Amino acid sequence: MIKHVKWQSNVERHRGYISTHRNDASYSALYAAYEDRFVKLADDTDGKHRETIYRLDKLEKNLLDNFLTARNQALLFGKSNIDANGKPTIVEPDTGRPIYISDGVIPQCEAFCSKYAYNKLSIITLQTVISMLNEKANEDTGNHYVFLCNNKFWQDLYRVLGDYLAQFHTDGTYLWSMKANDYVSVGAKGFDSYNYAGNTITFKVDRAMTLEYGSEKGYALALDLTADKTSAQPPIAMFSLKGGDMISNKYVGVGGLDGLSSGEVASPVAGSKRILWGYSGIAVFNPYRSAILREL
Repeated sequence: MIKHVKWQSNVERHRGYISTHRNDASYSALYAAYEDRFVKLADDTDGKHRETIYRLDKLEKNLLDNFLTARNQALLFGKSNIDANGKPTIVEPDTGRPIYISDGVIPQCEAFCSKYAYNKLSIITLQTVISMLNEKANEDTGNHYVFLCNNKFWQDLYRVLGDYLAQFHTDGTYLWSMKANDYVSVGAKGFDSYNYAGNTITFKVDRAMTLEYGSEKGYALALDLTADKTSAQPPIAMFSLKGGDMISNKYVGVGGLDGLSSGEVASPVAGSKRILWGYSGIAVFNPYRSAILREL
């Protein structure tokens, strides 16, 4: 007896790049000297004397927040500027140095994912999208899907799952709970997961999605985060140079970093600069196993 085994496979190659992200913060020596101090402003416009106290924000914290926000936005929404020949369409005007911008998660998924438009979010809508994801998954059960959504979708989701829970399985803990001081707390903190047909669905509201797509219409990106059982390869991964994901540099001027220090300086200006920069790119290894929901 002769037995034949046929292997079926489909391999595609997607080209991606690593981008540079950079944020600078310049400040004067006087600002550095007063950064940790309080400022009192008197106000007696209505005849009543009062003082409002303000405190200057820490520059390093603001710089870190801006850098992480810029990198997050680029890895999520960034659209590549590379042409068919592998050349970027943007260059630095003074030096002619090419500036490479890579595709973020959403542009990578938009090119290949399933798309679903709805008028009003319902439990049927969620189950339909989950079924669409199941068709492309390796298994029908045991998958982990995440819905990354804006605030409008999150609010509609809370209403839909709340109605679903009240209609099919009333949970006293969700409806109310008694506190130690005899006060009653009404409602749950939120719905962060949903189980359907042997699959786990996690919901995550991201303010970046709200800023990008607004709060008038619901928007959500559904991703299959089930890791490959053979190679344990994650479905999404960020790439960078070794030790280059976030680099911190300081350009010291007169007064030093704190505005009151002596020593060698790199600039005659009474001020300094802090720089956060790094290399990063992101890859969705199977963008077909995703879906986009958009409210009409």
